[in-house]
Parts: sequence; structure tokens; C-alpha cells
Amino acid sequence: MTTVTSTGRGLLPTAEPLALLTAAGEPVAAPALPMPGDEVLLDLHRRMVLGRRFDAQATALTKQGRLAVYPSSRGQEACEVGAVLALEDRDWLFPTYRDSVALVTRGVDPIETLTLLQGGWHLGYDPYEYRVAPQCTPLATNTLHAVGLAHAARYQGEDSVALVLLGDGATSEGDTHEALNFAGVWQAPVVFLVQNNGYAISVPMSKQNAAPSLAHKGIGYGVRSELIDGNDPAAVYATVRDAVQAAREGGGPTLIEARTYRIEAHTNADDANRYRDPAEVAYWLSRDPLDRLEAYLRSRGLLDDARRDAVLAEAEAFAAKVRDGMNADVEPDPAELFEHVYAQPTPALREQAAQLAEELR
Repeated sequence: MTTVTSTGRGLLPTAEPLALLTAAGEPVAAPALPMPGDEVLLDLHRRMVLGRRFDAQATALTKQGRLAVYPSSRGQEACEVGAVLALEDRDWLFPTYRDSVALVTRGVDPIETLTLLQGGWHLGYDPYEYRVAPQCTPLATNTLHAVGLAHAARYQGEDSVALVLLGDGATSEGDTHEALNFAGVWQAPVVFLVQNNGYAISVPMSKQNAAPSLAHKGIGYGVRSELIDGNDPAAVYATVRDAVQAAREGGGPTLIEARTYRIEAHTNADDANRYRDPAEVAYWLSRDPLDRLEAYLRSRGLLDDARRDAVLAEAEAFAAKVRDGMNADVEPDPAELFEHVYAQPTPALREQAAQLAEELR
């Protein structure tokens, strides 16, 4: 059976990325997607401002030694925020290490979000409280987790959908292909959002993929695919929202490739000047997702200086909260090394804990 999206297409993605707003923030002529409502657009703008300020603060904390590492998502806010806002509370998010802004947008406490990157815990938040899986550091392993949870949830009579975030490099991993195959066979309620930011660390797309697009990878598994402008917040929200709704109604999985760009280096340990031209970065800066949405909102009379200043002030207060929380010195309890390893501690684990306690005494 061929599943058709609300835009009238089947499995094949479009030749060019779908969009609702041009890089200048002007409406696209004859769009194939529905424009989100005004309140949604204003919320997208607010969350993107907060997310960008959070990202800048986390980058600064890394330089100050408060975080061990931080993979910035500057430039990818349309994907991070637009996709998460398209979810319902009952849905699940499966993020990667670069998706801290997505976690904050989902409502995860910012200090708990950064616990992994600080080196405190493998997971600093309760995944069941927020319906957010642990941030995935090994490439693509979260794709299989998302498909498994979505498939199991349907067996249990739930109507939740799993959204899994991955990068272009993860599409070269076997786990992604296995996940797409299982999702297609089971018609699992899962949405794959590939944030194609141009590089797998330093490996460009030209050395990773020979297909017309990463979205084409879904066709071989019977998974309908979409290619979108990942710097268009309205298009990201509309496309993910449509895919989530289709999955919830039994329409099966969707693979979405969102073409975007990683403005900063891979992490603070990377020197991006060694493998990309500054002119390339300048080109993508001119396609900034936040500037694009703000231009559109101003043209519609939905955003003025006063409203923008209020959002910026909120973002500064949010950043101060993050800064204060991460600068607070916490004395770690060595006994916590043995917590959350197993649901029930094994004899060997209890023995090791006792040995450590004895040495500390």
C-alpha cells in the first residue's frame, strides 16, 4: 500500500527542499505545506531565541572548564525547536549529543540537560517525566531505540509517536538502515528527522552519499520521505507535524531530511577551519533561521521591537540561570558511582561499593 501525505505525495521526496519562507523571510509562492498559525510562529521565534542564547552560554561554559565538551547546534535552531514543538506531550523524543536545545525546548531542566556534557552522569534527567530518551552519543543507536519503543507502544494500545533526531553522518551507519527497515516492515509510528548540516565531523556530504538526497534512503525500505529547508522553522514544524499525525493515525513512518548548517565547529575540540571555507560559513549565515522568521513576523506586524526586547530579556535571564547553576560547586558522593548501574545491584557491584567505602574510611 502506498501512503500519501497531506501534500499529495507518495514515497518519493521532491527534487528541491520544501519551504514556506525564503531566506529573506518572504512567503514562498504556491507552497506545498500549510503555514502554521500566528501563535505557533511566535512561539517558534521565542523558543529559538531562548535556544540560541542557551547554546551560546553552554559554549562559554565549556571554554571556562565547566563542561567537558559541548557540540553546538547554532544555525540548526529551526530543526531543534520546530520539530519538538510539533510533538504532543504523549510523544517521545530520541535526541543525539548535539540536541541540547531540543531538550530544553521539550521542557527538560537546562542543568539536568548539561549533566552528561559536564561529565556528572550519563543521564541527568528522568526520561519518563519528559518522554525524552537519553542523548545518544554513539551514532545512530537511537534510531533502533525509537523504532522499538514506537512499536511496543502501539502493542500496548498507546497512540504515542517517536521522533528520532540524527545527523547526516548517522545515515552512513548500519543501525539507521536496520531501523528504517524495521520501521517500514512494522509500519511503526516513528519519524526520522535527519539534520543534514553538511559534515560528519570533517567529512563532507560529497564523500558520504551518492544519492540525490539523504531523503531518498527511505524509498528502499518503503518509508515515505520528505526533503525540506531545515533553516525554515515554519516548514520544519509543518512537515514534522504532518508526519507525526500520519504516524499516529496508522500511516507508518516518515524520513525527513532537513538541509541546514552547523555554524560552529563539531565541538570545542574541533578546528573547522581545517576543512571548510569561511565563505561557505558566510553563505549559511545569510540564511540564518532566526533572522528569516523574525523578518516574516515583522512584515506581518506580529513582532515589534518591544516584543523582541522582552524575548531577549527572557533569554538573558534564562542564560543567567544556566550560568549560576553550572557554576555552583557540588561535592560529588563517590558512592554514586554504583547507583543506576543495574536495577538490582549485583553481588560484584555490592562488593566493589564496600571496598570503596572501606578505602574512604
